[in-house]
Parts: sequence; structure tokens; C-alpha cells
Amino acid sequence: MAPLVAGIDSSTQSCKVVIVDAESGALVRAGSAPHPAGSEVDPQAWWVALQRAIAQAGGLTDVEAVAVGGQQHGMVCLDSAGQTVRPALLWNDTRSAGAAEQLIAELAAREGVLGAQAWVDATGSVPVASFTATKLRWLADAEPANAARVAAIALPHDWLTWRLSGSSDIADLVTDRSDVSGTSYWDPSTGDYRRDLLALALRRDDVDGIRLPRVASPFEAVARTPDGILLGPGCGDNAGAALGLGLGPGEVSVSLGTSGVVAAVSERPTADPTGIVAGFADATGRYLPLACTLNATRVLDAARSLLDVDHDELSRLALSAEPGAGGMVLVPYLEGERTPNLPSASGSLHGLTPVSLTRANLARAAVEGLLCHLADALDGIRALGVPTAEVTLVGGGARSEAVCRLAPGILAADVRVPPPGEYVAMGAARQAATVVAGIDEPVHWAAPGTTRFSGNEPAGVRAAYATRAREVAASLA
Repeated sequence: MAPLVAGIDSSTQSCKVVIVDAESGALVRAGSAPHPAGSEVDPQAWWVALQRAIAQAGGLTDVEAVAVGGQQHGMVCLDSAGQTVRPALLWNDTRSAGAAEQLIAELAAREGVLGAQAWVDATGSVPVASFTATKLRWLADAEPANAARVAAIALPHDWLTWRLSGSSDIADLVTDRSDVSGTSYWDPSTGDYRRDLLALALRRDDVDGIRLPRVASPFEAVARTPDGILLGPGCGDNAGAALGLGLGPGEVSVSLGTSGVVAAVSERPTADPTGIVAGFADATGRYLPLACTLNATRVLDAARSLLDVDHDELSRLALSAEPGAGGMVLVPYLEGERTPNLPSASGSLHGLTPVSLTRANLARAAVEGLLCHLADALDGIRALGVPTAEVTLVGGGARSEAVCRLAPGILAADVRVPPPGEYVAMGAARQAATVVAGIDEPVHWAAPGTTRFSGNEPAGVRAAYATRAREVAASLA
């Protein structure tokens, strides 16, 4: 009988656990539990949800290894006794937007360069409100007493792996390349922490004494649970999804959840001074240049609610309209935006006339606006010379027929849509299976069956969207 392994996805909204056959990747059983709402959470809530999800999945007594995929960037600050200093700030907490601007300006002045180039040279990415370093600067300014207590800094998946090990010693914290590359104080091209950048963020001169998690090799067994189960290093959620989907160099995932994530597996590191693309690492030893939007399925949800229809009818309405939605253009920055970096933006609807203002055109504009927004992010990755041969569309938004049929033309790529699944958790499980196998490359699992879509770009749709998006950005400059 093949060994069983477990993969965990501790996401913003919930914790999912999958238990699979280590040799084939076949799902054996699963469980889930919700997380509290909000952008500030006591990490203990993640631990409670994980225990509930494990129990719902039938426990781990027959499992040989487990790995954790987790939401990236979250700031988990610990004191010397391993207790949390304050609730964790999550990636979607934008209170540190001003801190990001401060850090960019301060490093530029220190290094004598213009704009964000110094950060790109140092870490491969431009810090934005979601990144850990900006949250540390916010902590230093807003809660200096708490900042002074910080003895260790972890990311959500690091903290859960540490708890699973049974340790309470901050010296035992471990992370992986994919997740630590989103902190803005680690360099994916060298594999080294940049403590000078940590000192800049925290406004502290004594950061050499702060414990940062050891960065493990991609498929290293980092510890065991008190019950003897092997622990993999874990990974960030986007790297976990790429691993779960079996993506290789030149392949792109476009994830349509609450936020939108465009990520491409690359053999080489990237550096984008515009800040559109973050130069992250992946979970295999390669790289994962990534662009993230704050707005994705919430755009479809808002349109569905406005039209008082379900998602199937929204899709039908969109497909019944002509390309270009009669001149109607939706710029979908509904709750601020990260790509482009416009945290104070709001959405806007253009081109309303007595002729264009129909239910079908509104539905079409929502789908086209969402896809054009993601196409801009994908173009940012392409501009860095990263091959993008094929796009894999996943997440809740991939269940929309309109999204799938319009995506190839607007994204300018062939699109495949695998069946719905917990791909972050499956990626963590694949990492755990590789740990059990004791090899340096991911174990081979058969790829899930996919539906393929192709098509040409509707004339003028991208150009009309680009014009309106530039107008929105200019109005906020």
C-alpha cells in the first residue's frame, strides 16, 4: 500500500486539508474549516481551524508527511518566549501603503538611485502594502512598544509548520524560498537575508538579534511532529498552486479568487522596477514572477448582485452581447488596487449611452474589464522576457463560461481549465510526497484533465480598456 501524505492550504478565508496517495496523487479524504474575517487575525485562530480541518479529514494517524501552503506576506511577530506580540497583519491589510512609499524613498536616497530600482536590485521586487517589510515599518511607527518586543518574525505558513513540530523555541522556525521572497528583506537571486533592509523597516539597529526562519531546501524534511510525521518546508500559496498544477517553465497560472494572481514559472530570477511584477521564488528551486490584483471575482460578484442574477445567468448575458459591450468599459478597481499600485482607487464605468446601457452589455463589460485587468498583469511578466506559452485558469472565476471563452483572446494565449480543486493544498501534498521519496525534483503525478479554449482578441477591447485605465491612474496622480 502506498504511503499517504497531507497537504494544508491555510488561506485568507479558510484552512483546507487534503490527504492523498503519495505515489499517484489520488485524493483519499479531505477537510476544511473557516478562518475569521478581516485583515488582522490572531494566529491562534489558524491553529484552531487547522485542528478542525484535520479532524474533519479523518486525522493524520496514517500519514507519513505533511506540508503547509499558506497565504503570503502576513506579519507574525513573536517575542523571545515565542508568544505573538500582536495579531498578525495579513497581505490584504493596506494600512501600510504609506510605509511602502517611505521605504522606497528612503532606500533610494541611501543608495543614490532613482525610484524603486534599489529595492529591485536588492530583493527582485518593489515593496507594496501587502509585503511584510512595509507592515513592519507600520508597526515601528504606529506601535513602537510592540516593535521593540519583536524577537522573531515569521510568515503564516512558517508559524503553522513550527506549531506542528511541537516546538516553542523561536530558533526552530523554518521557511522556504517561495514565501520568504515576498518579505522584502530576502534576496531570491542570492538566497540571503538582507538584515540592513529589515533594520530600515523596523527602525532598529539591533536586528542581528532578531530570529528569522531558516530557509530550507525545496524538498527538505525540516522536522517531525510529536507523533513522528515528517514535515516539509511548506510554501507560499501561489507557489503551492503552481506545484499542485504541475506547471513547468514557460507555463502560467491565472488564479481568479477574491484577488487575481498571474504567475509564471521561470528558470531565471526577474527584476521589474515598475513594481508590476514581483520577483518571487517558487517551491522547486526555480522562480515565480508574479503580478497580483486586489480585484478579481468580486468584480463578477458585484455585477451579478447589481443585475440580480446568478453567475450562470451573468455568463449567459455576457456572451449574448457583442465584443466591446457597445462601448461600455469597466475599470474594476473596486477596493483599491495593487496592480497598478493605486490603493485609494475605486472602480469606474465608462461609455454609458442610451444604446449601450443594457443588462447584457453591463455583464460583458464586467467580464471584459476583469480579463483586461489580468491581461495587463500578464503583459508585465511578458515584458521581462519570461516565456508564457500557455495559461492555466483556476479559481472560482474559472467556473464562468464567459470568462473561459473570452480569456484566450484577451489574454492572447491558449487557455486550459482544469477541474475545480484545492491546488494549493495539493501542491503542499506533492511537496510532502517528494519529502517522503527523498528526491530533489517533484514526484510525478498525472496532470488533471483539462478543457482547452482558444480564440482571437475582440477588436479594440484591450485598447479601449487601456485608455480608460490610464485616465483613472492620471486622475489619482
